[in-house]
Amino acid sequence: MRENPLDASAQDRSANAAEPLLAERLSRAITMAGPIPLSQFMGAANAHYYATRDPLGARGDFTTAPEVSQMFGELIGLWIADLWQRAGAPPARYVELGPGRGTLAADALRAMAKAGLTPPVDMIETSPTLRAAQAERVPHAEFHLGLTGLSEDAPLIFVANEFFDALPIRQLIATQEGWRERLVACQDTLFLPIAGDRGFDMIIPPSFRDAAPGSILETSPASVATVRQLAQRLTAQGGAALIIDYGYMGPAIGDTLQAVKGHEYANPFDTPGEADLTAHVDFATLGEAARAEGLVIHGPVTQGEFLTRLGITERTAALSLAAPERAGQLATDRDRLTHPEQMGELFKVIALTAPGWPAPAGFSE
Repeated sequence: MRENPLDASAQDRSANAAEPLLAERLSRAITMAGPIPLSQFMGAANAHYYATRDPLGARGDFTTAPEVSQMFGELIGLWIADLWQRAGAPPARYVELGPGRGTLAADALRAMAKAGLTPPVDMIETSPTLRAAQAERVPHAEFHLGLTGLSEDAPLIFVANEFFDALPIRQLIATQEGWRERLVACQDTLFLPIAGDRGFDMIIPPSFRDAAPGSILETSPASVATVRQLAQRLTAQGGAALIIDYGYMGPAIGDTLQAVKGHEYANPFDTPGEADLTAHVDFATLGEAARAEGLVIHGPVTQGEFLTRLGITERTAALSLAAPERAGQLATDRDRLTHPEQMGELFKVIALTAPGWPAPAGFSE
């Protein structure tokens, strides 16, 4: 459905009117109580950002894989259907975390239905703006703010595409006096990162304790807590989780905090709530958190490897045969999703499966 430009203009005016309010609130809190952890700043900024706009597409700030091509969601739908069939076709539910506009879910559900799977749908979403878009594409979905309201009597198939990168991170920075937490201070409404005065040397991995001043180590307690919650539900109910995001195998030294506005990088500390703040996902830590709860970990593999193994080359050829006039665009979209210099290498994929569930497709030759 085409966006109504009048609605978009009203949304933009609302966001612009709210912009100084968030900055002023944060500034006032910092002035009264002192610098705040980066995780608190990032959490407040992203909560406002996602609550006040649709950030996706050419008119937004960034584009995700489901918006690039229908093939992405279709292949995930077939991945789910294949896993479900080999698990004995239980009465599973489809659960998506941070479903964007609902594009991935709509494409995946269409592919699942052709394979005989028509699951109930649960959307984990806090943004009223995005909920409205999701309801247009998946009218029968049930909406939740978290995992609490999910059914407890059926296996769950979780999908999280570019969800974990937006969860708040903490940054620890090496200084001449030792490792300190990176905090956010302000002068009026000018925000800037500083090193706190509390020592954190004892929790730093031994190999990093002597890192050069200025080195940064990132952690995401919110991501670990979310994976543990998913894992506990999967262990109790059965099912699987598919996590797709840009990231690395950590822990590792490096500052990955970034802001994107209007499809360009921006200063993460400028205009909080008006740009998408993200950080690279530590897949090794997520995997260890899930393994500690009893799940089986598959991957990570690159997004390019995963989609190629699921048949994106063949799917591109089939769609091109059906619509020859689209062949060039389909090939461009496939390359954007899979080429190492585009999304294919940076984005990683892991799957978490409940004990006794079959190994999913896409993670081995």
